Amino acid sequence: MNNSRAFLHITYKLYGHLDKLSGTKKSNCINCYLSLMKHAWKKNNYECGLRYSTVVKETKLSRITVRRTLDTLEKLHVISTVRGRSGKTYKINQLFLKTESDSSIMHINNNKKYKIDHSNVYKRAVLVEDINTLNKGNNIDKIIRDNRNDKDSLILNLSKLPHEELALDKSNPYYVKLAIEKKAELERESKATYVNPQKIINELTKIKKNSNPRYREKVEFNKRNNLDYKGRPKK
Repeated sequence: MNNSRAFLHITYKLYGHLDKLSGTKKSNCINCYLSLMKHAWKKNNYECGLRYSTVVKETKLSRITVRRTLDTLEKLHVISTVRGRSGKTYKINQLFLKTESDSSIMHINNNKKYKIDHSNVYKRAVLVEDINTLNKGNNIDKIIRDNRNDKDSLILNLSKLPHEELALDKSNPYYVKLAIEKKAELERESKATYVNPQKIINELTKIKKNSNPRYREKVEFNKRNNLDYKGRPKK
């Protein structure tokens, strides 16, 4: 991991957004969020694949507390998660990020002001001040988050999105591929012509009767004696 970051930034708006939690839960959320931000860089699209053990080591919290805290952050839309074949990826939603220029911080020493240069920190990502943007979310991320325990429903709901929106997504290639395949399958089914099931059953029943020699003998007997199918004289 690159440790050249001079600091991790958190806005007052996020701090206030977490006020709905109790004191301990709030501090745990901030602790885990900062742990994720240590690994979620702009160059990797603000995503990081971490094990619980890594967050446990960095936050000094128990494993069960870390799991519950990350679930809380996801419910508050501060982060989102994607479960792939090889594990879970945590994402800082870029709708809530903006870039601030910052190359130095003022400090005072012996009544004189100095600028401390922080190498490699010319841009930093911070949460957008308007917390209401949390509700806007990406459609694909929202569907994955809401259906993460039901893969079939997840793929079906994704397949209902426009093909253009699926094609533009680069964060969830595995699910997007399955959704596009499902969409194509549903389109083929919608254009297909199907025979009424009852008609098929009737034809199979007819074939079964005609293959029975006793049934054929009875039909011939009724014809010779001008009887109906119940063996009664025809009027």
